[in-house]
Amino acid sequence: MLEAAPTIAAESHLAPARAAPPEPDVTAIVPPQPKSIRETGLDRQLVLALLAKAIHALGKAHLPVLAGKLRLSMSVLREALQLMLSEQLVEVAWRGETDIDVQYNLTDAGKAHAAACLAQCRYIGPAPVTLDAFRAVLARDSVRRADGGHISPAELGAALADDGIDGSLRDQLGAALHSGRAMLLHGPSGSGKSALARKLGRLLQGVVVVPHAILVDQQIVQFYDPLLHQAPPPPQARQFDERRNDMRWAVCQRPVVQVGAELTREMLDFRFDAANGIYHAPPHFQASGGLLVVDDLGRQRVPAAELLNRFIGPLDYGTDVLTLQGGHAETVPFDVTLVFATNLAPQAVLDEPLLRRIGYKIHLGPMSEAGYRALLRRQCVVLRVPYDEDAADYLLHHLHAPAARPLLASYPRELLGRVVDFASFAGTPPRLTVPALEQAWGSMFACSAPVIAQPRAAAPAHAMVLFGER
Repeated sequence: MLEAAPTIAAESHLAPARAAPPEPDVTAIVPPQPKSIRETGLDRQLVLALLAKAIHALGKAHLPVLAGKLRLSMSVLREALQLMLSEQLVEVAWRGETDIDVQYNLTDAGKAHAAACLAQCRYIGPAPVTLDAFRAVLARDSVRRADGGHISPAELGAALADDGIDGSLRDQLGAALHSGRAMLLHGPSGSGKSALARKLGRLLQGVVVVPHAILVDQQIVQFYDPLLHQAPPPPQARQFDERRNDMRWAVCQRPVVQVGAELTREMLDFRFDAANGIYHAPPHFQASGGLLVVDDLGRQRVPAAELLNRFIGPLDYGTDVLTLQGGHAETVPFDVTLVFATNLAPQAVLDEPLLRRIGYKIHLGPMSEAGYRALLRRQCVVLRVPYDEDAADYLLHHLHAPAARPLLASYPRELLGRVVDFASFAGTPPRLTVPALEQAWGSMFACSAPVIAQPRAAAPAHAMVLFGER
């Protein structure tokens, strides 16, 4: 659902608000900084290969720059560089007054070693963490835990109060979130399913710690995506301590990952990047600890039944199986809140046994007139368009009603966006007026039969022809 102004609704069914949970100490939830190569959990040769490639890319490499690029501590880097010095792979190019003010060059042997490493894998970035380390951290941050992202009825009611959602629908959403079971949001296109699903994801409480990369069977899998794994707001974002915490991890809000009709079978497994010699994590794995939205269910190239089975089984067991090139299968954690959304009839997409496997089927349909007005009023505030009650009456009774257009949650923002577009083009302030709504309506519902507006006192004499569906 889109954001809307508060609606008048009974809130007596909501439980008393609980106290806000204390902000977690980020320095306590991020794994401690490893002090040696052994403590990283990585093979020595992998660390040396990453270091050789980084120095090769930088030319003359300053020790703090290497620490920032590989996200390894100074003590780990010194240990690795000492090994490379003893093997005559690097040399000290310059030394300053402090023990960290040092620059390194590759020797000829080091350049040959770096070239061989780059031929196998061109990845130069944060050192990976082990899959076992990721399992342990995710088990602690799990969205399924009693304190792992759940919100109270009062908190959910307050968060959705502006969306025109009635109490019974909020209760269904809250129960579905609390249960951890999959939910299916279904209803006509424009009813706000996708927007509501994303908002539910943003309501999940707490933070998660995610790795930049994971080592799976000695293969590097890139996991972190800045578009999906967003930093939490202050003060949590400022608590990360590079002197105490393992820099290979990032503290993020619980991710909200959305996939739609573009989803293919290949996207559901580790994807090999031949150009760089690494793998990319599939979207449902990147959603670990957060919410996965499968939008437009029934419109993917993967049959809906296959897609449902692909996710519901791992959701039940808490694990998934992903495959590397060569057929090596690896068991990985599957810890997400799973939301399907479709504008098709559920029975047309899935048969009854499959529908039973989805815990909650929640219908989103047309809004009430009061809810629609409240949503329009709220969007006027958001888009800075002065609200006018007479214009709202005209929209409901002379545009929606004759065209038999349902009052869907997406319409207010779409219409007001066009009002703003036309006003901006004309160089005038946007206003919610009858002519402005007629102009926006006509541009929004093209290829429709004309509907002649009924005369009314507030409308100007030169009112335009309206467009809508009969």
